[in-house]
Formats: sequence, C-alpha cells, structure tokens
Amino acid sequence: MPIKVSIVEDNDQIREGLSVLINGSTGFQCVATYPTAENALKYLPAQKPDVVLMDIQLPGMSGIECVRELKRLLPELQIMMLTIYEDDDNVFKSIVAGASGYVLKKTPPSELMDGISDLHNGGSPMSDRIARKVVQAFQQMGQSSRETENLTQRESEILSYVAKGFQDKEIAEKFFLSSETVRTHLRNIYKKLHVRSRTEATLKYLHK
Repeated sequence: MPIKVSIVEDNDQIREGLSVLINGSTGFQCVATYPTAENALKYLPAQKPDVVLMDIQLPGMSGIECVRELKRLLPELQIMMLTIYEDDDNVFKSIVAGASGYVLKKTPPSELMDGISDLHNGGSPMSDRIARKVVQAFQQMGQSSRETENLTQRESEILSYVAKGFQDKEIAEKFFLSSETVRTHLRNIYKKLHVRSRTEATLKYLHK
C-alpha cells in the first residue's frame, strides 16, 4: 500500500508541485491538497492520510494551530511541517502542537520523500539546522530543569495547560479564575523559570 499524503499549503504553485512530486514517486500517493487550515480541518479527516505536510504561514488559522486541532481529531496522524521558517519559536511551537517532523522548503525533493517515509515508519525527520536547534535547546533546558520544582501547585497546573496549547482565557475557565489572574500566574512562572515566553516555559515543563 502506498503512503497516503495530504498537503496543506496556500501557495498554488508549491502545492501543485508537491502533489506532482508525491504522485510521481513510487510508494506514495497524494490523496488531497488544501489551501487553508480551515479547509483541511473540514475535509482531511475523511481522507484518512498517513502523513500531512503542513505549511506554517496560512491565511486565517495558522499551520501550527491546524496541527493542534488535527492531532485532537486524529491522534495517530503523522504531521511534518514544511516551511521556510527556522526560528526557535516556530520550531518548538510546532513540536508542542503535535508535529513529529520539521523540514525546510529548500530541502531537496529526494530528501523530502525520504523524510515522509521516515515519518511514516516512526521517525522524526528534521532538517540538520532544525535538529541542531532542538538538541541545543534541550541541553540548555537540562541545565536548569529543577527550576520547575520551585513552582506552586497552581502554577504547575497552569503550566501543564500551557504545554497542551491552551490560551489564557481557556485556562481561566478551567480553574474558575479571571484571565488577569492567569496572566499573573504566568508572569510568576516565567520569573521562576527564567524564561520570557510560553514556548520556553513549555520546554522546561516537558524536560522536567
């Protein structure tokens, strides 16, 4: 059976090129393409692809948010980000959302197809520069992972929901708090963990 692939990409030329590449490669089949995250969420689950190639910068809902929603609907779905972005924030947000691979669009076609196969077989394909960023980040987190022990129980609970991708308003509703109270807790969490963003805080939580 061929590996069934779906593509979420707003650039018509790139989307069509990827479709042609996949269908022209032995052992692969492009079952559907989508120009927006909203379109993918509506129709992709019925297609039951094995692997999804996901762009980050999409009109409307972002690719990262689409990953989060798709993994909620289809926990076993394997998703690989295919993007021009290689900054830490996008990389780690994608991984936290549920992506198992992160490859840059400038990756040669043969390597991209190898990555799709690797992802389908349980691997986590990443461009070399991205893999290096991930390793370095977790090494840095490991040096101070005990900082999470300084959090109060409520701060740890809130951080656990941040790590799952919940926003301030959603967390507030979970704990029957005001959004401002949640933001105050987050400021305290950032201070104790010596971080400046939700992504950095999440990394320390995941590495504890």
